[in-house]
Parts: sequence; C-alpha cells; structure tokens
Amino acid sequence: MTDLDKKFDKAFEIASAMTKKLPPDVMLKFYAYYKHATSDKTIIPPSGNNIVRNAFKLNAYFQIGNITIAEAKQKYIDLVEEYTNQKF
Repeated sequence: MTDLDKKFDKAFEIASAMTKKLPPDVMLKFYAYYKHATSDKTIIPPSGNNIVRNAFKLNAYFQIGNITIAEAKQKYIDLVEEYTNQKF
C-alpha cells in the first residue's frame, strides 16, 4: 500500500465520520473523486432511485475530467483537509 493510499483511506474515514453539513456542490465533488479513485470502470452509473440526484452525481463525475486515479485520490484528500482543517 502506497503512502497516497494510506492517506486516502484515512481521509475517507474522516469524511465518512464528518457531522459538519457541507454544501451540495462540495458533497458532489467528494462523490466524484471517490468514485473515480475506487473504480476501474470508465463511467459508473450512480445508484439510487432519485433520478435528479443521480443526474447531479453523473454530472459531477463528468466534470472532474480525465484525471488519473492518483489525482482523484489526492483531490479527495485535499477536500478533506480543506473542510476539516487537518493535514495528512
């Protein structure tokens, strides 16, 4: 496991336990970076029955562009650091 993977796992733990209410656009960024970082598929259809929410999730995923898995992990870590004031 690389140092980036360890930091990503720790960031995910922290983000999952966050009780702070974040704006929807930030939550969508978390979703997009996490999905890209943890999937080997090109496009991951969002789960759930809410068509509008799924559309927003898919749009957020498209907006991150063609970044690498490592870049997605780092951006996820950066978001956690920004919203928790913690450094990894």
